Amino acid sequence: MNKLALDKLLRQALLEDVGFGDITSEAIFTEDHESKGYLIAKQDLILAGLEVFRRVFSLIDENVKVTFRNIDGDRVITGQKFAHLQGPTRSLLTGERVALNFLQRLIGIATETSLYVEACGEHDTIIADTRKTTPGLRMLEKYAIKVGGGKNHRYGLDSMVLIKDNHIKAAGGILPAIQKIRNHISPYIKIEVEVEEMNQVYDALKADVDIIMLDNMSLSMIEEAVQVINRQALVEVSGNITREKIAALASRGVDIISSGALTHSAKAADISMRIE
Repeated sequence: MNKLALDKLLRQALLEDVGFGDITSEAIFTEDHESKGYLIAKQDLILAGLEVFRRVFSLIDENVKVTFRNIDGDRVITGQKFAHLQGPTRSLLTGERVALNFLQRLIGIATETSLYVEACGEHDTIIADTRKTTPGLRMLEKYAIKVGGGKNHRYGLDSMVLIKDNHIKAAGGILPAIQKIRNHISPYIKIEVEVEEMNQVYDALKADVDIIMLDNMSLSMIEEAVQVINRQALVEVSGNITREKIAALASRGVDIISSGALTHSAKAADISMRIE
């Protein structure tokens, strides 16, 4: 995780929330008033983003001490205390919301991802994310995906080639699009193409691409496509993927299942910070 980028993100979040100061806490507590607190899980979850939580308080006040009983990737059960905090009361309360917002978001994504991975059962299918991330939070959200047992798809448009439906329509087809790509990019860059029909699967195979993404296909079409592709390229399925569909998709022999829901629809984890 890029520390400079992280600090910039956290400072912006604190500026948004704190503004010119926490007028409530500053009115009630003196500068030397200290408190202790803890974090408690109110649901079963997978931890992610603990150091992000700690860093929020470090940026506010180096005198705040955060001690974790667990590490990212650990499973925590309902009612379990997994962190202790101690320091100036003003600082603890000023940083509470921003620190929790990040932590709850990342734990929610990691926890949901872990459920997708578990749904694959004994199959070797990879669960992957997409670029459907919260603007500004992609670095953190993709980190949470990995903590939950998933893999990261391309980070941005410069990471790899992914020819989607609009590229295909505007270029006049898969083959013309790929020909232009090959004339333009390094041979070391992977090429993936999104297909919606079987005739496009054949075009993608003819073009010798690295990954073929089956977009919004029925299970029967996926089965047919997997047989036709026959390990000549990696097979990815995507489009309206939910946890309930994972087992059926994984059993069809696909290599990768990518889901935007892992980031754009993951529910924030239920966690509380309590002052003792």
